[in-house]
Amino acid sequence: MKLLQEEREEPEINLTSLIDVVFLLLIFFMVSTTFERQALLRLDLPEASTAESETVPELVEFIVTEDGRLFVGDQELVDQRQATVQAAIARRFAEDPDSVLVIRADAEAPHRLVVRVLDSAAAEGIRRVSIAALEGEGE
Repeated sequence: MKLLQEEREEPEINLTSLIDVVFLLLIFFMVSTTFERQALLRLDLPEASTAESETVPELVEFIVTEDGRLFVGDQELVDQRQATVQAAIARRFAEDPDSVLVIRADAEAPHRLVVRVLDSAAAEGIRRVSIAALEGEGE
């Protein structure tokens, strides 16, 4: 009598769910990791007797708030008159004439005050002036 032999299936491990979990972990770590900028190349610069060190100019911040208050650095000006603004700028630039004037004006600040600061800087002969702004998303 011939018996029907039952075919035995080889046991196998289904790796599909394991691969899914590995990919989910990989995506999680890619999203949650912060990357630091590191110099790719390390250089040992040669020395030179005539080399000049690069100096970053001092920044003088002139702040114009939404309600029209004026600050030079962290000191508030007593009023908004042209003479006061000009005197404050002149005093700051007398300490370091190579400084750069940075005007930080609130978006809702009165335009006339920003123009007054620019005019005072021009009257003092300051040529290195910038207006701080945030990078827009564009439209």
